[in-house]
Amino acid sequence: MDCLRVGFESPSKKFTVNCQLSTVNCQLLYLPSMIMQNYNWKKLQNGSDIRGIALEGVPGETVNLTPEIATILGQSFVSWLVQKVNKPAEKLIIAIGRDSRLSGPTLMQAVMEGIASVGSTVYDFEMASTPAMFMSTITPGFECDGAIMLTASHLPFNRNGLKFFTAKGGLQKKDITDILTFAETNEFKKAAVPGTITKHDFISVYGNQFVEKIRESVNHPENFEQPLTGLKIVVDAGNGAGGFYVDKVLKPLGADTTGSQFLEPDGTFPNHVPNPEDKQAMQSICQAVIANQADFGIIFDTDVDRSAAVDYIGKELNRNRLIALISAIVLQEHPGSTIVTDSITSDGLTQFIEQDLKGIHHRFKRGYKNVIDESIRLNAAGQESWLAIETSGHGALKENYFLDDGAYLVSKLLIELAKSKLENKSLPDLIANLQEPEESSEFRIKIGVDDFKAQGNLVIEQLQEFVSTQADWQIVPNNYEGLRVSCTSASESGWFLLRLSLHDPVMPLNVESNVKGGVAQIVDRLLAFFQTTESLDLSALSSR
Repeated sequence: MDCLRVGFESPSKKFTVNCQLSTVNCQLLYLPSMIMQNYNWKKLQNGSDIRGIALEGVPGETVNLTPEIATILGQSFVSWLVQKVNKPAEKLIIAIGRDSRLSGPTLMQAVMEGIASVGSTVYDFEMASTPAMFMSTITPGFECDGAIMLTASHLPFNRNGLKFFTAKGGLQKKDITDILTFAETNEFKKAAVPGTITKHDFISVYGNQFVEKIRESVNHPENFEQPLTGLKIVVDAGNGAGGFYVDKVLKPLGADTTGSQFLEPDGTFPNHVPNPEDKQAMQSICQAVIANQADFGIIFDTDVDRSAAVDYIGKELNRNRLIALISAIVLQEHPGSTIVTDSITSDGLTQFIEQDLKGIHHRFKRGYKNVIDESIRLNAAGQESWLAIETSGHGALKENYFLDDGAYLVSKLLIELAKSKLENKSLPDLIANLQEPEESSEFRIKIGVDDFKAQGNLVIEQLQEFVSTQADWQIVPNNYEGLRVSCTSASESGWFLLRLSLHDPVMPLNVESNVKGGVAQIVDRLLAFFQTTESLDLSALSSR
């Protein structure tokens, strides 16, 4: 079959398009700068991150994060950073790392070339974690002006994205908008002498920070160097970037890591989704703990900003249990502190934090950035808050720059595990009084109109009116998003929260009950209400 090869010139590269003469379809191999004016940069923004489709292979999903786009994003970050730190591009040092995604090496090379093309120095960390990239901006000997992590967290293999950091922390939504504005303008002055790109083993430096912290915090009277000796700890990295924790942290501390699994990076994620919220993933680490008779299990998400754990009998320590456990540790260290969580945490957790631990539970909005920023705001207002944590496993501590670091979170748990062993106690003893619901479910109700936010808000308003007519339902005070309702009848004994998704035309409905069959009773009453509203897809409720 004949093929026509068409070329375009840009300031830095020659681009080609292959066109089959017998068809009208053309395959664009690179997106040339001359047609960038038609590119939708805004579509790459995902809150305070950039995310896009980097690989073909999923029907209906067109690639929009190409190497050339990545190059421009690298240049754009330099332009943004020049203004923020008041340094010329030639004086900037920018670190970059990636997770195990298949598109990572190619996109990372493109970003580095973009940064170097405008004169900045690049530190290539290769495989890294998202929290490690932030730490590179404040760690002595590195102290990078900025850092970039290529990751799309637990999303499918074809996605990728960029997270940006300075020494002040992760960028905010407006910062990403500004970076994309630079990209859209696409006016970058190439340096007469490109910046250098050099490889650095930062993950070893980062890992050693945990080794030192655990040693000093446990302060083992007989084995200071290896305080985890005698403990079997199993790690599941889900073939993401978290495998370093075994060799760089646990083994130097003396732990037996036999049975650890899926430590090798593999962007196809062949074993399970690298996500502590995924049922199959949690089942996998629970089984590994039981099979290896381990004392403790750890599971990370792809880029290690989230984690969960498993106790010695194979019971999950995630969601409300994980929050309760780290809250117990934090409130031992900082009595009376406020614990900020997202909106879907249980009533039992509130009771545990406030009655058993004598702390304050501040239930805020969904979204890890929302939770962290609220904790920071409380501290600035004079209300001490040492922990911000979401049920997804994003946990950030004031002592660690409010960085949501899954490795730091489990390191805190390991310190307590080692201390408990010295005192012949068990780590789960800390949450023995946590009251857990009998049933818990989440339903995702799709909204079938274009202006889904307006429709969703209208449904919440109507639900508020409906609840006011129900004698045994009461609206919970201090709702920061959606509507949370307490269901007080003996047959329901629970609560529900209806809210609007941050980005999607969906209304998540979370329901918990302290009695068997309670969730079904609550949902049946809600179903009668929802059926009076058009444009809602109630199949999730009807097929439960």
